Amino acid sequence: MLAGASSVPLHPVPIYKALMECEELDAASEALRRGWLGMGEYVDDFEQAIEKAVGGSRRAVAVSTGYAALHLGMVIAGIGRGDEVIVPSLTHLADVQAIRAAGAQPVLCDVDDVTLCLDPGRAAELIGPRTRGIVTMDYGCHLADHRAFAALAADRGLRVIHDAAHSFGASVDDHAMGGFSDICMLSFDPVKALSCIDAGVVMVKTQEDVLRLRELRVLGASHAAELAYGHQRAWSYDVTEDGFRYHLSNVHAAIGLAQLAKLDRIRSSRQAACRTYRGRLGAVEGVTVPDGEVDDLNPFLYYVRVDADRREALREHMAGRGIETGIHWVPIHRLTLFRGCRRGDLSVTDRAADEIVSLPLHSAMPAALVHQVCDAVESFFQPQAAVVGTNGHRLSSADQRRYSA
Repeated sequence: MLAGASSVPLHPVPIYKALMECEELDAASEALRRGWLGMGEYVDDFEQAIEKAVGGSRRAVAVSTGYAALHLGMVIAGIGRGDEVIVPSLTHLADVQAIRAAGAQPVLCDVDDVTLCLDPGRAAELIGPRTRGIVTMDYGCHLADHRAFAALAADRGLRVIHDAAHSFGASVDDHAMGGFSDICMLSFDPVKALSCIDAGVVMVKTQEDVLRLRELRVLGASHAAELAYGHQRAWSYDVTEDGFRYHLSNVHAAIGLAQLAKLDRIRSSRQAACRTYRGRLGAVEGVTVPDGEVDDLNPFLYYVRVDADRREALREHMAGRGIETGIHWVPIHRLTLFRGCRRGDLSVTDRAADEIVSLPLHSAMPAALVHQVCDAVESFFQPQAAVVGTNGHRLSSADQRRYSA
């Protein structure tokens, strides 16, 4: 498309796009044909497939959403009324709402300026007599410093709830996300790298935690999950604590199994897109790209940082070329409900929140589409670099390549 063109392409580029192919459609259709629509055998298979993908000794309990997994993680961690949980202010609402749902209060912490993940030093400064836990979250193309947080938690007697919504399929020191944390949440919602349409998983250490989570997700009822996994209903059960309607349906689990079979393809395609973004946009003056390689990652999100005064103009420029952008996220401390939360210095969060722009990143995203996004960014920051074609129009980088070929 011509760099100076103002018309929106016929096929806009969304910021998210799930990889839904015939295998997912067939899996959902088969689950529907079987007629058992609630929690059933596919949920059992999905949990086992997650455990296999993660490796190690952690156990998986599937639930309806990532938020449900976070909330149940808080409950399993023993977090309750009067407790405080340290959490990055640059995070998804699910983290802080899960803390509140458990009866505790979020304590808002700053992030590292390079990774935009929770800063271990800042978190340590905020630990007080009511601190019970820490939420660590992997962000975009970076992983939190999990070793530092594990050491801090062990030293101060805290629980760590690892929000790995951005990082399922990634690894650190040959350990897969979900396979080493105290308590870990995985998310498979409509926009994640792997999607079940919606689902979450809680990864825990002990069989005792597994059994308790299985009760909590079905309103606290004590009937064995194996009954549902065998497509049987329980007519006799007990309830000993409050529970929630957080179970996962067979249809969603079936789709998740089809997605898990494509994990290697999904991961490699996202890595390739991120490498292209870094290679091209890293050379653009006015754009800062995430530092580091993505070889061990399965990135959910790709973002760049630009001068705060130019961000909205860039986003309008991209929209004019049919390319959707996003902002992940509005900092929690700027939201009315959380303005009274205890907090530390949030200067890095404030600066980053005004500079970040999320770019489209899809599973199996065609290379030409990645270059189209790069062309649009380049044409905003480097309009003078465009080449003039034989028809007298300025050409974008992609057009330049076709023209020179």
